[in-house]
Amino acid sequence: MSIEGLLDRSERSFIGEAAVVDREFLFVLEDLAAKRIIGTSMIYAQHGTKRAPHIFYRVENDERYSVTLDKHFIHPTLRIGYNYSGPTEIGGLITLPEYRRNSEALGKTLSYVRFLFIRMHRAWFRNQVLSELLPPLETDGTSKLWEALGRKFTGLTYQEADLLSKDNKEFINALFPDDPIHTELLPDDVRAIIGQVGPETKAVEGMLRRIGFDYAEQIDPFDGGPHFVANTDEITLVREAKQVAVTTVDHADGERPWAVLAVESTSSRPAFRAIGTRVIPMMGNAASGAEPAVGITNDARRRLAIENGQRVWLCFG
Repeated sequence: MSIEGLLDRSERSFIGEAAVVDREFLFVLEDLAAKRIIGTSMIYAQHGTKRAPHIFYRVENDERYSVTLDKHFIHPTLRIGYNYSGPTEIGGLITLPEYRRNSEALGKTLSYVRFLFIRMHRAWFRNQVLSELLPPLETDGTSKLWEALGRKFTGLTYQEADLLSKDNKEFINALFPDDPIHTELLPDDVRAIIGQVGPETKAVEGMLRRIGFDYAEQIDPFDGGPHFVANTDEITLVREAKQVAVTTVDHADGERPWAVLAVESTSSRPAFRAIGTRVIPMMGNAASGAEPAVGITNDARRRLAIENGQRVWLCFG
């Protein structure tokens, strides 16, 4: 899909024109001073339909025992699997290198905003969320697993298969074997990366595990990257997200809790805005009917384009 097509689908998704299963939400992070897009992240409302199934290898075991020899073996296997009413998927998390490891937690903001948005529009999303992580790849970006399996089944290079699969996955169903593949038949260096997370993705794995994701015993059939899943309502960032009122404070220093705040408006563009910032939690008064609130700086309030006292969605990081 072209960039123009991606932007059009995202816009139609945000305003509710696209069918729910076709919705793809693209979030962009902007350096307001430089007027520059510096990062992206995405939500795919449903990854896996009858037209384009979610395809993966199940990582399984084939257990064997011989009474005659008194020998017992557990053979790891890979079996192709398909899901036609798949989970919601998060992906597309990219930050320009010069903005990574920033004191303002820009990458974390880009990642967490997706879970806050899911909570804000819970009915649009499935009951399970999937994240496909990158495995260890070769320096040229190719996959040892693809070279050992996929290329032999399809005759395609990794890059050719990856590009084709974005629009057409029929060749996988037609050419990949349905029977389990015993991984003992693969080279040792290929077996060693099955289900492993690449070094540049370790931080993402740690974040996912902290908020409720776990390895699904599934891997990507192209590069072998592990799949992590979580029940949507059990993801801590979704479960604990809430609406609060905001009040302006003079400052919120680095000792204060960090949170993602988001707001939607039908009268301004962009209609959805979010920021990551330090906040000062303020308890409500049940007797007076005052709701819980958070203090944010005037700069944070301006970036959200809201007024003092307005309600926003919030999740703590």
